[in-house]
Amino acid sequence: MATHAHRAPDAPTPGDGYVQSFARGLEVIRSFNAEAPEQTLSEVAARSGLTRAGARRILLTLQALGYVESDGKLYRLTPRILDLGFAYLTSMPIWNLAEPVMERLSDSVGESCSAAVLDGADIVYVLRVHTHKIVALNLNVGTRLPAWCTSLGRVLLAGLDDTAVKARLKASAIQANTRHTETDPAELLARVQQVRRQGWALVNQELEEGLISIAAPVRSRTGQVVAALNVSGQANRTNATVMKEQLLPRLREAADEVSALLARTGRR
Repeated sequence: MATHAHRAPDAPTPGDGYVQSFARGLEVIRSFNAEAPEQTLSEVAARSGLTRAGARRILLTLQALGYVESDGKLYRLTPRILDLGFAYLTSMPIWNLAEPVMERLSDSVGESCSAAVLDGADIVYVLRVHTHKIVALNLNVGTRLPAWCTSLGRVLLAGLDDTAVKARLKASAIQANTRHTETDPAELLARVQQVRRQGWALVNQELEEGLISIAAPVRSRTGQVVAALNVSGQANRTNATVMKEQLLPRLREAADEVSALLARTGRR
């Protein structure tokens, strides 16, 4: 039996305008990832929750449009699939304007800088300025991470009301990533509330051992939190005190500058 495309916890329930075939096509695309870059027809059907016949029709359609290629047995996505993701980035010119700001911030603090937005219970990276590799995770534009255990995510969750935060926590697969990870939903909510009050979030080795990061909100001209910036480093080199006393002021200044740029674009 087919499954519907994944929706945010507070997304509206599909109604008369819901196009099931389109949703199934998105499920087929999502079935490909780093663990399954190439799949047989049967594997695509199983991973997307479709019948073999349904998966075959969608794959043939995607192949005709140039988004999928096949050697007759295995299917794989083509580079054209990037057009779908870059359509989002090109529709948000703010990130072209924000990149120089983030580059200056990264240069001034000597650490990597990232920007992300909230999508359901996850964050999605929309811009990265690298210095040196500090984590085992491969973080690039388009990478998704859980919001609850990341500094970017907690800032973005803090822009929601408590009811929405609880819904996203409930939709998250909360588990201990390290010995420092907070996994109690009540305490996680309390930490998000603290972030809302203070206007920034610091997460120390909760996502990965040795990784520390601090984040600040990017706001629209109406004050809504629409994105977040963070600076990340190695905990043994840049501890929490250094993060708060030396990096946070520069980070907040950069986030405010990006917010001002966003306001000038006229976006709410």
